[in-house]
Amino acid sequence: MNTSNIKFNEQGLVPVIAQDKDSRAVLILAYADKDALEKTASTGFAHFYSRSRKELWKKGETSGNTLSVSEVRLDCDNDAVLYLCTPAGPACHTGEYSCFFKSISGEETEDISLMLNEIQSVLRDRQKNGDPGSYTAKMLQGDPVKIHRKVQEEAFETVLASEEGDLENLSEEVADLWFHSLMLLVRHGLSVDDVFRQLKKRRGKRRQPDGTLA
Repeated sequence: MNTSNIKFNEQGLVPVIAQDKDSRAVLILAYADKDALEKTASTGFAHFYSRSRKELWKKGETSGNTLSVSEVRLDCDNDAVLYLCTPAGPACHTGEYSCFFKSISGEETEDISLMLNEIQSVLRDRQKNGDPGSYTAKMLQGDPVKIHRKVQEEAFETVLASEEGDLENLSEEVADLWFHSLMLLVRHGLSVDDVFRQLKKRRGKRRQPDGTLA
């Protein structure tokens, strides 16, 4: 890694933003010195410099919630760095997907894409590190037929709730259907973004009489 253009502060540090490369959510703001940046580049995992402990640290070294870094970028003023990464679990030590979960101004809103990516991140972690006895890990680590049947079951119950006009139950069943559909994507190595890309392809397109998209 070429760090010669980076404008480190008087302590030899530069602020680093870790961003989910799929959802584009900002996960962490921390600091890095030259060694931390080089360690990130050589290992592929996010490293920072702890100002309180005054030492190099790898994100997730203790918790397992690492950040796999696919690209490191420098801003236009050369005084801030961006890690584009894939989180292996919650990025925040509180258990939240992102450290930026406290709203202090404006109306607090929930971004559906961020929520789905957060759930996806947790599911990926359960697939790799989950207790084999837990429901989620068992579904993700076992025979995929179990997930197929569960998606079919939830789809049927969703339609049933709609036919019965039970709107509260309908929203619950759709939530179950989405959750298990996410399981299916993770089981096959796909992501929420793969679905979003398909939706974007169809946005604004008209259907022909035969049902195909124009």
